[in-house]
Amino acid sequence: MSRIGKLVIPIPSGVQVDVTGSHVEVKGPKGSLERDLSPQLRIIHEDGTLRVERPNDEKRSRELHGLTRTLLANMVTGVTEGFRKSLEITGVGYRAQLVGTKLQLNLGYSHPIEIDPPAGISFEVETPVKLAVVGIDKELVGHVAARVRSKRKPEPYKGKGVRYAGEQIRRKAGKAGKIGGKK
Repeated sequence: MSRIGKLVIPIPSGVQVDVTGSHVEVKGPKGSLERDLSPQLRIIHEDGTLRVERPNDEKRSRELHGLTRTLLANMVTGVTEGFRKSLEITGVGYRAQLVGTKLQLNLGYSHPIEIDPPAGISFEVETPVKLAVVGIDKELVGHVAARVRSKRKPEPYKGKGVRYAGEQIRRKAGKAGKIGGKK
């Protein structure tokens, strides 16, 4: 049996969970999330916990078991604590700032790049080179952070660009000097 799938999900006080067949809606202090999960699996809501059961040991059921449990756990965590993905900007003149709710990035292009946050997502700019994507939906937070990073990925020679906080960039050696070439 799946080690992750068999774990129960405790539901904190102040969180409401409605399970209707394969549709799950979770409401909490930070907002509400809903999701359609696989109808193959049973979601059991009892005694302030959520449990996921699979009908058989077929490959597809085993694959979905841990995934479904993790998605449910992320929904419960999202409506209680929320999620945050931190980004760092490296490079001379590269910076970020908030203009209203939009994120404006200066990344060495001839124009600033503006990113509109989707519903449920907000940007926080701690310093001009440190920012964070904040929201209750873990999948959407990661997607928006990846979209911000894709505007100028870190390059391997000087390490300039937008990277996740703590991300290690594999550096390459620069061009070797000319030794004993033709005259």
